Amino acid sequence: MKLGHEKNKPMEFLNKRVCGLWLLWIGAVIIVGTVVGGIYLISPFIFFIGYFLGVVFILGNKSLRKRFSFGSPTKFQNKMSKSSIIFMFFLMILISGRYFGVHDYRMIWLGALLATAIHFIPFATVHGKSLLFLSIPLIIIALLGMMEPQVPFIYFGIADGIAKMVFGGALLLSKNPKKGAEDSFTASL
Repeated sequence: MKLGHEKNKPMEFLNKRVCGLWLLWIGAVIIVGTVVGGIYLISPFIFFIGYFLGVVFILGNKSLRKRFSFGSPTKFQNKMSKSSIIFMFFLMILISGRYFGVHDYRMIWLGALLATAIHFIPFATVHGKSLLFLSIPLIIIALLGMMEPQVPFIYFGIADGIAKMVFGGALLLSKNPKKGAEDSFTASL
């Protein structure tokens, strides 16, 4: 038993569709926030209002979660979910924190996008290996944005949002793993 997961018990990812809704929502928020971002590159107003509304109406909505979930996560998955989110915020502070003092919004946002991409790696224990595959293009997008400062940020913000929406759509279409269905997105890879 590791971190609460029973070694010989296969993991089931029963909340992939809820994760898909979240990714569709936050991807759209990032795209809209980037398009109207102005000097902030991603509008903080749009991002934080969108993030808050997503938390309330998607993640905090019990009836919606019940409708799109195939069951409750395990204790291990709940621990990993919380740990992954804490890890993401730690990475954001570590990567983006030093840029707040100099108001380098490009590096603040790219650092936040990179931290989010990396947090999908341990989050795969909660929603399946699709999140591992999602982390790859998101990490590449953020790193390219950091290494290519002459390329306008809008391309990286929109690319990040599109990637999240594509994977979100695939997760939303996931089949019930209790009925023996494979991860619909990665099965086609």
